[in-house]
Amino acid sequence: MTTTAPAIESIRDAGYVDVLIVGAGVSGVGAAHHLRHQFPERTFVILDAQDNRGGTWWTHQYPGVRSDSDLFTYGYRFKPWRGPSIAAGEEILAYLDEVIDEYDLGQHIRYQHRVTAASWSTEDRRWTVEVARDDTGEQLRFTTGFLWMCQGYYNHAKPYQPRWEGMDLFQGVVVHPQQWPRDLDLAGKRIVVIGSGATAATLIPAIAGTAKHVTMLQRSPSYFYAPPTTHELAVTLRALDIPEEWTHEILRRQYISQTDWLAQTALDSPDELHAFLVESIAPLLPEGFDIDKHFTPRYRPWQQRIAIVPDGDLFAALREGTASIVTDTIETFTEHGIKVSSGEEIPADIVVSATGFNLSVLGDVAFTVDGELVDFTDHVTWRGIMINGLPNMAYVFGYFRHSWTLRVDLVSDLVGRLLAHMQDNGATMVVPTLRPEDSDIQLRPWSDPENFSPGYVMRSQHILFKQGDREPWTHLLEHEQERAILPEVDLDDGTLVYR
Repeated sequence: MTTTAPAIESIRDAGYVDVLIVGAGVSGVGAAHHLRHQFPERTFVILDAQDNRGGTWWTHQYPGVRSDSDLFTYGYRFKPWRGPSIAAGEEILAYLDEVIDEYDLGQHIRYQHRVTAASWSTEDRRWTVEVARDDTGEQLRFTTGFLWMCQGYYNHAKPYQPRWEGMDLFQGVVVHPQQWPRDLDLAGKRIVVIGSGATAATLIPAIAGTAKHVTMLQRSPSYFYAPPTTHELAVTLRALDIPEEWTHEILRRQYISQTDWLAQTALDSPDELHAFLVESIAPLLPEGFDIDKHFTPRYRPWQQRIAIVPDGDLFAALREGTASIVTDTIETFTEHGIKVSSGEEIPADIVVSATGFNLSVLGDVAFTVDGELVDFTDHVTWRGIMINGLPNMAYVFGYFRHSWTLRVDLVSDLVGRLLAHMQDNGATMVVPTLRPEDSDIQLRPWSDPENFSPGYVMRSQHILFKQGDREPWTHLLEHEQERAILPEVDLDDGTLVYR
């Protein structure tokens, strides 16, 4: 018997573009609009590993999926939001479709194009980007003068799924919201949702009326806030037939101001904000409910995200008895449910592991610069937009406390200003570089645990790049700070080296 070596699949040259954008979610679509508006003559393409637009809104299709930020700030500043303040996932996708159609971005998007590697050549002044087409199996090679990473911050394919004792014994179904089966039948089922964050708070009220009963099993409580789905001011403005552009801007400023207050109060007067958040939900809970046990977190407000519960729908399910909360740790799965440390066994036909996701470092793409593999743990951010030592590469990372998209607009402005500055000065390369006075810089974790410490961040710190102890080598600032700082950034302060 003879064997032959498998054929080496050829790589097809997909051509050169001035700017290559990775990701067709809110970050990539927003970046593409700004790029096209500022530089209509430049060529660009958007690559996305998924088979449709939307990023997180395409990945997450579990019942009730919705925003946990208001849409007047989550929407782009250039595209007025016309719906309710808190929107369902399909409404957000429809909004993105409008942006893609109105600005003719669809022709530039390539779906099921998964970026696997990116190599920079100083001699050629370009990135070579290796791409796997998951629909055809082809291997492609793009080249570009500027790489813009807009792929988001977590692994879409591999959610965070802990393994608990006894899971193999369980006779029911275990699902993760990030991989929700379209044919999952919830009718009449006993469901346990493990987790207490935004996903659990969104999912439970959406399924409580269908399931026999839903139990939220949390190790420790989270903070919740129950605003109305539709802002009263929006109703008033629309009743007055105010132009949508004005309504969008007025509500946008209103929500920014509200979130500014929350963020500042969390820092200056955490006890005051704690009392406000806990007291605001108390009237929405069943009489005699143990607030101290189930709704009093161990951390200060906004050290982790505050879960938004529009119109208090989660609390309505608790009042109606279709949902309940158990605050305890898991001892073991059993054949028919979950046994917690108190000895109680919670019966379950379906267990939903709303345990979050795994952070991804720039899409887990393998980066090299002039033949040297990039170890991101040895690098530091430049204003949360670029990374030292990586030429002609920017990335988009939004806000944790404010709406993500507010930062998409700000970052796009700065990247556009940088590209124009390079063009005006005849530069073909820009690289963030530590100055001589930065030789004693102290590298700090990607996220300061005293600032923001959810589990998905803390368990990923070891793979992430760092921040420094001084500007401009820091990130994760608040929108109130950056909306003043970023438009005034000096592009010739010596931290960016041009060639």
